[in-house]
Amino acid sequence: MISITVQSSEGTVLAYAEHPEEAWLSVDRAYLPGDVIRITGSSRLRVRMDQALPAGEVFLPSGVMTWPVPAGEHRLAYAPGTFEAPRHIIFAAAVPDSGLHRIRNLALNPADLRGDTDFYPHCTANVETRNEACFCARNVIDGLRLNSFHGEWPFQSWGIGAREDAWCELDFGRPVIAEKMALTLRADFPHDAYWTAGHVVLSDGTDLSFSLRKTADRQWIDLGGRTVSRLRLERLVKSDDPSAFPALRQWEVFGREQA
Repeated sequence: MISITVQSSEGTVLAYAEHPEEAWLSVDRAYLPGDVIRITGSSRLRVRMDQALPAGEVFLPSGVMTWPVPAGEHRLAYAPGTFEAPRHIIFAAAVPDSGLHRIRNLALNPADLRGDTDFYPHCTANVETRNEACFCARNVIDGLRLNSFHGEWPFQSWGIGAREDAWCELDFGRPVIAEKMALTLRADFPHDAYWTAGHVVLSDGTDLSFSLRKTADRQWIDLGGRTVSRLRLERLVKSDDPSAFPALRQWEVFGREQA
């Protein structure tokens, strides 16, 4: 049984829905700080946390997804007014077994949040420019590749605050087979610099170096069909552009679930 529960900061149930296959829930109020959405019923779900957000697949190791509704400064990474509308629609459905083994972007998770989560995929980093939501790691798996500007939605990105030791880690929460990945750099030139090279370290210990160009297009790196649970971007080499601001707009990893 798939269930969706919305609770206030005091624990009051504001809305609830359940269904054996797919649950739909309408929440008839603007969200307030401390509101939480909880979804249960399967370890693999397709969810849409709001009508203003894209849908995506998530993996729930414990069968529970806890989603504090973004509030305050956190909302700058989302479309204006997303959580302030008087009505919201949430959707959750179990992913059929037949859909698990197709090649797809395993990194995609528009529902990812900053900080610790109990669902995956999940992105973290050792630095986020000024600790601002529009430059946080979760932005690189939100499914958007608009990269001709910088700052608030829809141009959010992972910014490194000019740190030379910046890294970003993508955790799938389980082993998957990774065929290739695509990096889309932020390309607000000349405000932005770019990286000319870097490394991706896989959870199996493989260390792959790659080169990058000054382009707004996706740049592809072969991962060799390795079985991994995490990837880390690190040792990123900045170009000699006068700008101090290279940034990553989107990180896609194409592959499939283990058999």
